[in-house]
Amino acid sequence: MSKHRVISLLPAATEIVCALGLESSLVGRSHECDFPPLVTDLPVCSEANIPDGLSSSAIDTRVKELLSDALSVYTVKRDVIKRLQPDVIITQAQCEVCAVSLKEVEEALENYLKKNTRIISLQPANLEDIFGDIRQVAEALDAKASAEKLLEDLQERVDIIRHKLKFADTRPTVACIEWLEPLMVSGNWVPELVGIAGGMPVLAKSGKHSPYVQWKDILSADPDVIIAMPCGFAIERTMKEIDTLLQRPGFADLKAVKNNRLYIADGNRYFNRPGPRIVDSIEILAEIIHPKQFIFGYEGDGWITFSA
Repeated sequence: MSKHRVISLLPAATEIVCALGLESSLVGRSHECDFPPLVTDLPVCSEANIPDGLSSSAIDTRVKELLSDALSVYTVKRDVIKRLQPDVIITQAQCEVCAVSLKEVEEALENYLKKNTRIISLQPANLEDIFGDIRQVAEALDAKASAEKLLEDLQERVDIIRHKLKFADTRPTVACIEWLEPLMVSGNWVPELVGIAGGMPVLAKSGKHSPYVQWKDILSADPDVIIAMPCGFAIERTMKEIDTLLQRPGFADLKAVKNNRLYIADGNRYFNRPGPRIVDSIEILAEIIHPKQFIFGYEGDGWITFSA
């Protein structure tokens, strides 16, 4: 049995803890933590203040309303956390929309926790930061050796892709769509992942937050490859709203559409979770961008080709 009692309020952190072999340390999770499946039996320590079933546009509007009124997108369940008496809580400071933030945890749990409860806040901007977060969590949970083994395995998978692409003839331009309405292009670590997978990211910079873009920017960039990977959306959820992209003027004239290189990827399970499966995300990108060189087996589950 682990000597730690851990609550993770971040899906990526939950995956990190489990990848380190410390799933028995977890005593609570966020409402979004769903992998590995065994964690779904844990007490839920947060909830979203946004109704289910809203469109991308409605979600964006509701989030902006909450934030403009200085309200949180999430509620921390203080009584549940107090009952669980954790000595470590893991949250994030990356995005107040993506998961429970450090500020929310600190404010909600002031005077609720034992004085020795440690709050770890993750804020990755690139792949190195994500690997650093794995080390940080491992250090807090006395699992340095497990972290080094995990990171060695992850780095080896990245190196294999880099090596195979060392002499690649082409580097297609790639637009990764993080939100459909309004349009956002994936920033933070995603442009770097695209580069590792043998593509050239457009309209977003590595290590910078995901920017809103105009449709004319997509038309002007006319990328070779377009990948829709909305934040928090599975493939099926994205399919329900893909028409917001298809119906835009000039869509059919885009190079990627003409060449049947429009794809939908599972943003929820992969690209939006800065944990161990971020390397799965690189492998997915490699399959999409260079299909003749890479077959990792994600097609049909992690991503699909969409024929407009």
